[in-house]
Amino acid sequence: MTNIVLPRRQLLAATALTALAAPAIVRAQSKEPIRLGTAMPLTGSQAGYGADFVTGMRMAAKDVTEAGGIAGRPVEILALDTQADPQLGINAVNRFIGVEKLPMYFVAWSPVVKAVAPISNREKVLAINTGANAPEIAHLGDYVYTAFPLADVDISKLATYSVKTLGKKRAAVLYINNDTGIDAAKIYREFFTAAGGQIVAFEAYDPKATEFTGMLLKTRAANPDMVHIHGLLTDVPQVIAQMRQLGMTQRVSTYSVAYNPKILEQLGAAAEGLIVTSLAPGVAENPRLTPFIERWKKEAGRAPNGLPYIQYQYDMVLMAKAMYEYLDKKGIAATGESLREALLAVKTFELPMTGQMVVDGHRVDKPVYLLTVEKGQFVPLATLS
Repeated sequence: MTNIVLPRRQLLAATALTALAAPAIVRAQSKEPIRLGTAMPLTGSQAGYGADFVTGMRMAAKDVTEAGGIAGRPVEILALDTQADPQLGINAVNRFIGVEKLPMYFVAWSPVVKAVAPISNREKVLAINTGANAPEIAHLGDYVYTAFPLADVDISKLATYSVKTLGKKRAAVLYINNDTGIDAAKIYREFFTAAGGQIVAFEAYDPKATEFTGMLLKTRAANPDMVHIHGLLTDVPQVIAQMRQLGMTQRVSTYSVAYNPKILEQLGAAAEGLIVTSLAPGVAENPRLTPFIERWKKEAGRAPNGLPYIQYQYDMVLMAKAMYEYLDKKGIAATGESLREALLAVKTFELPMTGQMVVDGHRVDKPVYLLTVEKGQFVPLATLS
């Protein structure tokens, strides 16, 4: 087991470097950096998340470098914009491989991950998903892995909880008609039904849609007592707002995409009762998280968008550190093939923001934390192991 936990002083950027740390910093900065590529939406509709993903990763790179680096080398993040668009994702990955000569890169958004997978498999360059949740990601090939739990982890537990604990018997499932929503919606339907509930409406909407009245009128007529929405940051609040405008008062659930302060700002009272999932521990479970959030607010002037996702981005640098140092100790050069072998050999990673991660084939499993909105704030609801 590789145990990597940064000391508290490295998690607080405002803390001055100590005299003991200085020699390690000098050694790290005097060597050629290890460059980690990340393909994320830095512009466009999903940039609110994508840009913060990169910020989280850069914070970790700074902390790791100040702690002595990876095998004594500083860490640099090379971020390329995908706009959450598959073709732009392909362009970014082709640059990582053909121009930058990177042996590994990080990527998110399900349509993008699926689009770039054939390139990674063909070129034997390791791709690690850090935020997409389409279950199909577990089956995209030998060089595509996930560090983020897929929808069959949290959505299955959420659906079962809705029936068994909340007592909901009739659910509507509304989902974005792309790789993000299609399979996740099917999982919710499967597990809600298996728990004894009934799906009374199962409706897809176009990724570019902004008007949902027709779909919602059909859903209202079906008389559900629960509505599950599986979409993206831009459309989920619109669907909820239009539901409320049509007099639909049913409790709404979704996944971690909506665990975002902007959702509360946009929806106001319409967000009350909303249930979201989180696949990373909160401040009650992880004492490192409070100083991390304080640091973020000090540097960015606001709370992070999608905190659980940011926690994963931070930890990806620590995961890379473990893999590169595994190879360094064996005197093996870092290639896509050798990094893949390192990932599977290390297998268990102790990470500061998200806790233990065990790579089980092409999947990872995690506890599922449910939160709900009460009086305009996200508060803990349940932990589902």
